[in-house]
Amino acid sequence: MFNNIVEKINKESFYYKDNNFILLKGDSLQLLSMIQDNSINMIFADPPYFLSNDGITCSSGKMVSVNKGNWDKGKEEFINKHTFNIEWLEKCKNPLSKDGTIWISGTFHNIYSIGAALEELNYKIINNITWYKTNASPNLSCRYFTHSTETVLWAKKSKKAKHTFNYEIMKEINGGKQMRDVWQIPTTKKSEKEFGKHPTQKPIELLKRIILSSTKEGDIILDPFNGSGTTGIVAAMLNRKYIGIDLEEEFLNLTIKRYKSLEQKQLSLNI
Repeated sequence: MFNNIVEKINKESFYYKDNNFILLKGDSLQLLSMIQDNSINMIFADPPYFLSNDGITCSSGKMVSVNKGNWDKGKEEFINKHTFNIEWLEKCKNPLSKDGTIWISGTFHNIYSIGAALEELNYKIINNITWYKTNASPNLSCRYFTHSTETVLWAKKSKKAKHTFNYEIMKEINGGKQMRDVWQIPTTKKSEKEFGKHPTQKPIELLKRIILSSTKEGDIILDPFNGSGTTGIVAAMLNRKYIGIDLEEEFLNLTIKRYKSLEQKQLSLNI
């Protein structure tokens, strides 16, 4: 059944496949249209923020360029950003199951466009999560407040969708209290970058909370901007199935290394 979801996709786009873990190489806007309708339980997307404007930032105490890569350039004008966000969010809607949900992370550079795009496409926003980075980098210009948060929007396919929310699990994680929409989670640990770095890599802890809260074991998770593959790594950890899409071989290879390392660790635990 899992394989049937991607049966329309040409063989050249399959970069890696192992049991319940598939990586596709190509443009999400094209490949999303080939995924079986109503087949995906949850989507996590970390789309380009379009921050690569030749500015500077601080990383590990050093001044570095804000440029992430060519994929993060070229859409400085709002109308270009918004057109892009409408396009990929619309492509996500058909493969998403009728009761499925989508999570999108962003900053003020793109999240307002994404929120408006969700409304335009008749998704129903469930929550606006504020991810507070407890160890955020300082700002070097000293001309504004230090950026220490990202927004993660959680939405369902339609107003009538009966989405999954594992309330009791979230309450347990939160020490027996209802979990609120401000999450204090540090940025990505150095140990999570042992096989290489991605400029916008999300921490495992953030994806664990997202996946545990809104899916069940055996569910199918899709990430149209795979990056370093954190969504897929956590999906595999939690016995979910995964499809990741990316254009960059470098990051697909990084994902494979992380996945194979996880497999080895799981095998050693079962011996």
